[in-house]
Amino acid sequence: MKNMYFYDFPIGTIGIEEDDGSISRVFFGSEKALAGQDIAETPLIQKAASQLTEYFASERKEFDLPLALEGTEFQMAVWKALQAIPSGETRSYQDIAKAVGKPQAGRAVGMANNKNPILIIVPCHRVIGQDGSWGGYVAGVPAKEYLLGLEKRYA
Repeated sequence: MKNMYFYDFPIGTIGIEEDDGSISRVFFGSEKALAGQDIAETPLIQKAASQLTEYFASERKEFDLPLALEGTEFQMAVWKALQAIPSGETRSYQDIAKAVGKPQAGRAVGMANNKNPILIIVPCHRVIGQDGSWGGYVAGVPAKEYLLGLEKRYA
């Protein structure tokens, strides 16, 4: 059974979804529960919200939560590489492509970032263009700028 709950943070409403004892999604905005989901605040969802609260208060740089990431082998490799980027730092799409052993796959890294189901905790916002441009972000460039600015202030 999947549960989700919504919280208001300085950046806006964030939904957190738990599936069978692991966090399966963190996303911006609110949405209605789908078939097989309940709007319910579980202890694990509360823990994730607490850690996000600490993150937004500049009291947490790393998250300690069980994650349920599901994707292709390439997506999983990219998401793992994202989690290795230290808070307050950025990497280019090309850097991530090289880190996963596919140096020509910068565009595919961007697509994997776009499919990242666990925003902030799997920090796809830390990936920028080779030229230093922001690149895209599923929640919008202003949200990416906010998150990177927050992290740089307490790096």
